[in-house]
Amino acid sequence: MVLDDPYRLPFADASIDVVVSSSCFEHIEFFWLMFNEVLRVLAPDGLLYLNAPANGDFHRYPVDCWRFYPDSGVALTRWGQRSGFPCVLLESFSAYQDQDIWNDQVAVFLKDEAHVSRFPTRMLDRLEKYMNGRVYGSDALLAWQTVSEDRMRYITGAKI
Repeated sequence: MVLDDPYRLPFADASIDVVVSSSCFEHIEFFWLMFNEVLRVLAPDGLLYLNAPANGDFHRYPVDCWRFYPDSGVALTRWGQRSGFPCVLLESFSAYQDQDIWNDQVAVFLKDEAHVSRFPTRMLDRLEKYMNGRVYGSDALLAWQTVSEDRMRYITGAKI
């Protein structure tokens, strides 16, 4: 599907159960507009799984504008709420590199907080290794780490 307007999805309001975006939002010049558009098409109990790089090489297609960090999910949630959507961040975390150079920031959003009880489990319940995780209902950063995986390798010369 090729969109005529990259900020207008061709779906009715509240018609989609799940949206999966992997390695796309860094290529969207105004990703916050697309975030709201995804919220528009999601059903009230709909989920957005967002995976975007937290680091990595510059790779235009046709542009490469952004990297996402641990506070990105919170900021997007606040933007969605400010725009009139009662969305929440269910969880987010930075993944460690696996066979390549990327540390991806993963975030799972729920369109309407009224449905949060339908989703009691989190990926973080099963992940052994991640950094800077967040879960719904807490402001704490889990497995808090200020230094990136690449920087830690540089500082210590160690493989993580």
